[in-house]
Amino acid sequence: MKTYSTSQIRNIALIGNTGCGKTTLAEAMLFEGKVIERRGSVEAKTTVSDYTEVEQIYQRSIYSTVLFTEFMDHKLNIIDTPGSDDFSGGVFSAFKVCDTGVMVINAQNGVEVGTEIFGRYAERHNKPMIIAINQLDHDKANFENTMESLRQSFGSRIVEVQYPVNPGTGFDSFIDVLLMKMFKFQGDSGIREALPIPDAEMDRATELHQALVEAAAEHEESLMELFFDKGSLTEDEIRQGLRAGLKSRSVIPVFCTSAKRDIGTKRLMEFIINVAPSPADCGPQNTVDEQAVPCEASGATSLFVFKSALEQHLGEVSFFRVMSGKVTESQDLVNANNDTKERISQLFSVAGRKREKMAEMVAGDIGCTVKLKNTKTNHTLNGGGKEWKFPSISFPNPKFRTAIKSKNAGDDEKLGELLNRAGQEDPTIIFEYSKELKQMILSGQGEHHINILKWHLNNTHKIEVELYAPKIPYRETITKVAQADYRHKKQSGGAGQFGEVHLVVEPFIEGMPEPKVFKIDGKDLVVNVKGKEEITLDWGGKLIFYNCIVGGVIDARFMPAILKGIMEKMEEGPLTGSYARDIRVCVYDGKMHPVDSNEISFKLAGRNAFKEAFKKAGPKIMEPIYMVSAFTPADCMGDVMSDLQNRRAMIEGMNSEKGFEVINARVPLAELHKYSTTLSSLTSGRATYTMKFIEYQQVPAEIQTKLLKEYEAEEKDE
Repeated sequence: MKTYSTSQIRNIALIGNTGCGKTTLAEAMLFEGKVIERRGSVEAKTTVSDYTEVEQIYQRSIYSTVLFTEFMDHKLNIIDTPGSDDFSGGVFSAFKVCDTGVMVINAQNGVEVGTEIFGRYAERHNKPMIIAINQLDHDKANFENTMESLRQSFGSRIVEVQYPVNPGTGFDSFIDVLLMKMFKFQGDSGIREALPIPDAEMDRATELHQALVEAAAEHEESLMELFFDKGSLTEDEIRQGLRAGLKSRSVIPVFCTSAKRDIGTKRLMEFIINVAPSPADCGPQNTVDEQAVPCEASGATSLFVFKSALEQHLGEVSFFRVMSGKVTESQDLVNANNDTKERISQLFSVAGRKREKMAEMVAGDIGCTVKLKNTKTNHTLNGGGKEWKFPSISFPNPKFRTAIKSKNAGDDEKLGELLNRAGQEDPTIIFEYSKELKQMILSGQGEHHINILKWHLNNTHKIEVELYAPKIPYRETITKVAQADYRHKKQSGGAGQFGEVHLVVEPFIEGMPEPKVFKIDGKDLVVNVKGKEEITLDWGGKLIFYNCIVGGVIDARFMPAILKGIMEKMEEGPLTGSYARDIRVCVYDGKMHPVDSNEISFKLAGRNAFKEAFKKAGPKIMEPIYMVSAFTPADCMGDVMSDLQNRRAMIEGMNSEKGFEVINARVPLAELHKYSTTLSSLTSGRATYTMKFIEYQQVPAEIQTKLLKEYEAEEKDE
């Protein structure tokens, strides 16, 4: 395969709702570029994309697949992305390295939930969009309704380049109002004939051509002047105007296809090559420290790794975009993220499982290499002494959280390794072992997302796992001052143990004055601060520890042991075993024995005195609160709102955004288990949401009582 220059490369992401035909369209594109000799089908499990076993079982895209095709002396790099929001990580990584999104629409359904969601993602990433209305050969295809739904969602940016002559089972022709020709297709061969527009269609075609000319003229000042002078534009001038409109995202051209019958594929590819931006047209890419790096083959070599995958016979495969310069086989590069050296042993252009060996790839191209030692997703590799580091892909926050364990305890270590590796391949999977909850916690984009991972663990790796509701990371703290003392005394022959600690606890508030006098049982307790330790806790909040011992009643060497005992109880709170936070402790008195006192004695005395004081200090349980933004169609708003209120949500506000109603609410994490599944059920899959931790708040009294009883029952069982 030849090396293409930057100007000959186009990078596109195929996006759209599940079932719209992205994979089938990709197959037709590869066929037209002669990368494959015959087109496969999703039903027959023979497509170049969707080649993994689990994708063939579900007959839908689960992973993004990197593909390429060659057409009109250009190279099209294509990333076929999943259509479910549960697997949106593949869309985010595709938008990082692709310059244009091709939104595929099912002509039976018009704008669907995936259209709306991925349209928002394209806008967030500032990517131009082209729309391909697909499946126009279906008996329920409705082009007019589809166009109406597109205009409602995307407004005046929608511009028809083509419309079908005979949508439905007999679909074989469309009018192209840019070229002002009718294209008629023979069977399922992709062979087309360019014909004059029939008289019956001329009025409609002329009207749409004029609208296209006006849309093109709007986005280029010189074209506007030409348009006013001549009243029309040439084909090349229309393309010039559409190129400018596409780049500014103010024009969304619409095309007609039946990917299954290879109708319209070639014309769509021609438009992408003639009008869509090349990598060089998109301007320089900024590094994390705001250096602008032009996409030029003459620059220093730099690669950005946007995806990693483990393949059975190849090992780790790293997919990259050449951000600058040229990359060649056997080239040595430096990883800017960890300062290690990597050798590019082999270079490939990728079409699913197919790998085409390359000697060289230039700026803007997308490919893969194998067996990099220390390079992962989001890493930058540089040559020429550069230290460029490109910003990481900003993946969406997790929406689904579950606990996971292996059914065979002996598999736990292997399970941990597999889950860590899964997170490297798919950064929207987040795995951690929670020391606090004593559970393995798995987070992802939805229940289906996690179930696919479970399928791999069960079937590929032969580990039986169980998913169950995770515990909630509550926090414990106090609301008032309390005092306690505790004597630890143990005598069992030989050296004994003795330590006595008197202490006061109070809530810690940032900026409060140093302690001097406490009111305990109506009496003043005066303390004299001799030393202070301020500990910022790993789980949030602080512990402030004061040594207020006078007269040497406790030797200074035992103070660290008392603090250690208190910290142990902070890590396993007295109420529910959750972390405690935001507490001040003053150790002001105690006793010791000249022989029997030691560190363990004072550690236990400090721990138990703290526990008793905590329980007398108006203890409260705090729960994590998340800000949830639910994007829902207006007709589902009542159901979504009602469900949120049943989850103890505090509605913060509502607003409209591009045809969606957005409900912002503060919701306790304890109420969000399987929320993604419920929301999908309430709205027939049309709603989505984001969630982000914001703070801890006190749980209601009845829930605190319930949690205390549950913890007591657990302790009895143990």
